[in-house]
Amino acid sequence: MKCGIVVFPGSNCDHDCDYILKNVLNQETHWLWHKEEPNLESFDLVVLPGGFSYGDYLRAGAIASFSPVMSSVIRFANSGGKVLGICNGFQVLLESGLLPGTLIQNESRKFICKNVSVRIENTSTPYTLNCEKKRVLKIPIAHHHGSYYTDPVSLKNLEDKGQILFRYCDISGNVSADSNPNGSVGSVAGVTNEQKNVMGMMPHPERCADPQLTGTDGQLIFKSLIANC
Repeated sequence: MKCGIVVFPGSNCDHDCDYILKNVLNQETHWLWHKEEPNLESFDLVVLPGGFSYGDYLRAGAIASFSPVMSSVIRFANSGGKVLGICNGFQVLLESGLLPGTLIQNESRKFICKNVSVRIENTSTPYTLNCEKKRVLKIPIAHHHGSYYTDPVSLKNLEDKGQILFRYCDISGNVSADSNPNGSVGSVAGVTNEQKNVMGMMPHPERCADPQLTGTDGQLIFKSLIANC
């Protein structure tokens, strides 16, 4: 699988994604600089990593959505290419209009950094093919503006079309207000576009994909993509 990893000013999880894809999962990786408009036709996957692109000025992900590289990413996505946005990358995809909804400040008004449980809601996507439906994954989060929001009608539409990929839950898979770390509507932790080729999630799968660290649940997402390719 040929993977491109976008580097914005302020990205701080780009090397994490590169390490997991290249050194742990043995995939081909390339850096995609924010000031360039690369031809992505030969790529299988583009990753928008976590961090604080452009210092999160104006609004998290807003300025990054207008960077030259995003013109290429949008064309790639619209032609069916797979795009994965993690944390800040999720924010960029929302600001770019590639995914529905928005992300607002955590309900607690505090930065949250901890391990959480998320439940897999749809296994019929390139990102979850190797997963069991309703399986619970332990994945870390680290964000301040991570509360997913959309209106009730749009939320039902996402549900009906299978676009909600992950929900926050407890270790037994139960979804409740107590298991929702940031106040996301519907406990949403990750969504796709209608075509299922673009996915954004607030939890960090690249931070739980190295066997030398605690937990490898994040590998399931990357291995699903590899199997799909």
